[in-house]
Amino acid sequence: MAHPGEDYREATTKMEELGVDPDYILGWQGGYLGHPKREEQRVSEAYEAGYSDGEEKETGNFGNWVKS
Repeated sequence: MAHPGEDYREATTKMEELGVDPDYILGWQGGYLGHPKREEQRVSEAYEAGYSDGEEKETGNFGNWVKS
């Protein structure tokens, strides 16, 4: 059985390696861990998408947020 934090660590590493938007990564991490959302003025589209995916433990949308 995998360690509970292993999926989180692997997903974060993969996002960083792919060059995913840092706001998406922070949002995903916050959603995954159940942290409160950022203040409204600091929320971006990438953050919102990441937060939603993190809440669902979704790892299939990273590619949509790779910075070119």
